Amino acid sequence: MTEQNIKTLYITPASPWENGFVESFHSRFRDECLNREQLWTLTEARVVIEDFRQDYNAERPHSSLGYLSPQRFATKQPLPIPSSRPDRQAGPSLRLELPTTTEVSTITEAKD
Repeated sequence: MTEQNIKTLYITPASPWENGFVESFHSRFRDECLNREQLWTLTEARVVIEDFRQDYNAERPHSSLGYLSPQRFATKQPLPIPSSRPDRQAGPSLRLELPTTTEVSTITEAKD
């Protein structure tokens, strides 16, 4: 690294907010990978972690990329709507539909 003039920078001890993106990744890695699996062997851990890495780096939408997956962001293609994806079928809608009205009501205060 010295040959390429790359320097290692350290954050202040006990200051995780100085590298929030890494802390966020660690949280997601723990919640979405490690806490969901019971790993008995090193080989099993390597397979599960590699699957997570592939999904995280290629398929999973990232808020920092405008909720695009890294692959879609690289090609600037928006995600298809769920009903147009051949590998998934749309299920029943859980959206709460509120009644719409065109009436506008106002409240005025009476002056004494």
